[in-house]
Amino acid sequence: MATFLSTMIDRAKADKKTIVLPEGNDERILEAAEKALEQGLANIVIVGKPEEVAEKGFNLDGATIIDNTKGDLRKEMAEAFYELRKSKGVTPEEAEAQMDDVMYFGTMLLKTGHADGLVGGACHATKDVLHPALRIIKTAPGSKLVSSFFVMEVPNCEFGDAGTFMFSDCAVCIQPNAEDLSEIAVATAKSYQKLLGAEARVAMLSHSSYGSVKDDDTQKVVEALALAKQKAPEFAIDGELQADAALVPSVAASKAPDSPVAGKANVLVFPDLDAANIGYKLVQRLAKAEAYGPITQGLGAPMNDLSRGCSAEDVLGVIAITAVQAQEA
Repeated sequence: MATFLSTMIDRAKADKKTIVLPEGNDERILEAAEKALEQGLANIVIVGKPEEVAEKGFNLDGATIIDNTKGDLRKEMAEAFYELRKSKGVTPEEAEAQMDDVMYFGTMLLKTGHADGLVGGACHATKDVLHPALRIIKTAPGSKLVSSFFVMEVPNCEFGDAGTFMFSDCAVCIQPNAEDLSEIAVATAKSYQKLLGAEARVAMLSHSSYGSVKDDDTQKVVEALALAKQKAPEFAIDGELQADAALVPSVAASKAPDSPVAGKANVLVFPDLDAANIGYKLVQRLAKAEAYGPITQGLGAPMNDLSRGCSAEDVLGVIAITAVQAQEA
């Protein structure tokens, strides 16, 4: 049976895209780049000093290695950044200095068409990845919000789609309001159908099911559900649902018997970042699940953040997913 990752790799190979990896000083990034080149799943651009990258000892034949500290391309990216940001008060000197930041330089490579997607965050905090994304790439047409999801593959699991789920938003939106939560639900439903090729069944999670508890937190989810249904009536989205009601058919029959989603959800939308981040890490560690992400949605180009605890295999997975997102874009 094909795994999610093997499916993403096969799809990436079918229409190779160019992915930029700004953190060429990180051995996990270079190991993943080596594997991506071996498997032919993407063209790879690495930001780093060529001699320092070579010292790491990886076989990176076929990769393009770009030094952001000197050369014509640094000057080109600085000039392009200045043109983008001069109305915000950025000077040519500030634009030049900003190219010292590999994440900004890599994002400019994406913006100017030198790459189709970017994967970073192995040694940068999420804010250091998203800040240039929001300043340079910005949101996609029709998107009001940038959010994220994890693809979770839980072994020996009868729930979801044979143990495959999307959890959202686990990395970006700290305290989404009802409007934000509705955007997250709709965006993740779209992401599920694009990446997994299956119907999304979206549960908006809460500590309440169908009004069993009434407070400000549950009301936010109720309002978000109404907005999501209004924005995207074509998707199966329901709530508010407790996690067991969302996943387990016997519990759903008791707590939400008429729900089109309860007992068979494959997309779990959490009410805030605390719940989402804790939830995915518990499932990853206790259920020994594979967690691919966080994958960003809502940006004008594919640009994905890694967990700083990622492995080279995790990076490879996100490279493949980013390449497939680039195909869809």
